Amino acid sequence: MRQIKNQNLEQLLAQLRFAPQKQRLRQLDAAEKLLAIIDPDMEYPFDFVCFRITGFQPKDLPQQQPIKGNYLADDLFIFISRLSTQLAKPVAEQNEKVYTIEELANTFGVSTKTINRWRKRGLSARSFIFEDGKQYLGVTQSALDTFIEAHPKLIARAKIFVRMTDTQKQQIIKQAARLAAETKLSRRQIINRIADKTGRAHETIRLTLLHNEKEHPEKPIFKKPSGVVDAVQAAEMYKLFKQGTDVRELMKRFYRSRSSIYRIINTRRAKALLAMKIEFIPSKEFLKENAGEKILAEPIKIQQPASAERFETFQLLGEHLLPEYLQTLKETPVLNREQERRLFRRYNYLKYLAVTKRTGIKPNLVSSEVIGQIEDYLAEAETIRKTIIGANLRLVVSIASRHVTSGVSFLELVSRGNFALIKAVEEFDYTKGFRFSKRASLNIAKEYAKVSGKSTQLSRKRAASLANIQRDLRATAAADLAAIEGARQSLTQVIKNELNEREQYVILNHFGLTGSPIKRERQTLKQIGEDLHLTKERVRQIELRALQKLRQSLSSKEFELLTR
Repeated sequence: MRQIKNQNLEQLLAQLRFAPQKQRLRQLDAAEKLLAIIDPDMEYPFDFVCFRITGFQPKDLPQQQPIKGNYLADDLFIFISRLSTQLAKPVAEQNEKVYTIEELANTFGVSTKTINRWRKRGLSARSFIFEDGKQYLGVTQSALDTFIEAHPKLIARAKIFVRMTDTQKQQIIKQAARLAAETKLSRRQIINRIADKTGRAHETIRLTLLHNEKEHPEKPIFKKPSGVVDAVQAAEMYKLFKQGTDVRELMKRFYRSRSSIYRIINTRRAKALLAMKIEFIPSKEFLKENAGEKILAEPIKIQQPASAERFETFQLLGEHLLPEYLQTLKETPVLNREQERRLFRRYNYLKYLAVTKRTGIKPNLVSSEVIGQIEDYLAEAETIRKTIIGANLRLVVSIASRHVTSGVSFLELVSRGNFALIKAVEEFDYTKGFRFSKRASLNIAKEYAKVSGKSTQLSRKRAASLANIQRDLRATAAADLAAIEGARQSLTQVIKNELNEREQYVILNHFGLTGSPIKRERQTLKQIGEDLHLTKERVRQIELRALQKLRQSLSSKEFELLTR
């Protein structure tokens, strides 16, 4: 038996041996649906393949090259056959007719290769145990009926397809060449005339001429290319379209109608979306009926400085840009807790909508409206992602300034920190209620922990720029400190009026309201629990109840400063 070449797919098949039968049947269905949408000329990451088959994305896989579509199709073909073999049932237990591949080929008068091509178009074939006690691939009557209903023209063409000898093929080629030279008939008209004269199927004539053109490109029969767009042409057309080439120009270049151009482009767009890796942080809120109205009620606009466009990739381009980069950070607004929460919620919900919308779409049938909606979701999500990253870039500079003795240039430290920040945005679970800066700082610190070497001195110019940004950061911190102290004073009366003695103790100690403004003396929930002779979980419940009371009594700004 042929082996699966991709090791990850081979391991996945091995793991499925221990899964419940119902689960394997579902995954067999999913693998067949995936095979039907594979484009031989595209590349697919394994985590996409795994997600489409199992519904889960693998974690911590080593970086690997994407799988070429034609290789993936071959491996999936074997994967389906072998998984089906594990689930084989006797034909006698089926309540309908089951055809072997050979029987099906004889029924339609085609080769077994044609049947296998139909399988790649969606004809479901499973392993069954036949009367002789051996396992063969079989197609149930219901699966066949479904395929015939979905592909009537394909079946009709197959019934009138008859193999030709080489002599007959040459006669058809000569007739086509003569008609193309002596008349102004189109390719389709010439094929129809030869089909009527010879009694052959239109598809038979078309494929014969197409095969001849591929074998002898130096002797073209027709001035215009074939009516069928191959994968290379489709890829080129899509590339030009994305680069802004006008549709009318594409029509002239590829000799296609407007509808044909859009159909090909939409198919490529759909396949690109299906191959795209889209991850989001799930939330029960997304499943509520009015989730869209609540989350997308109004766009969240954070004013960015005009100069920020130069750094939208968040990579430092050179030392000469450092002063301008630092100045941009000074002008970039910092998100408060509520803005941050709403942005992350909207960001993940948009990606959730994109994943939900693309589930089940078929490249050849999906409308441009559906594709456009998915692309709009992802485009807005990308805008939000950049907004979050831009608002936290000064955090990277602040942390990088404390690691300038690591043996790496300051520019490289900032660049490394920026990539760690980007990764943190993707991984941050906003539903837990923590500030993003905590997760981002941890990611950045871990990245810098990998760096070691000799001390690196900052140039005088860079040191001055860094001193300015640090001074601005300290000024911001001082302003926040004053605001926090004001909130602390306002809290005194609120705590007395709203909270009981135990709730007061938890809030004061956990949020550091017992020390000075400069050095806040915080206690963990575990430490507070030991003082009160309570479990950590019970302290957490008390704190949540107390915060709910305070949220109603404090302004959003005061509450933000209290819990930051």
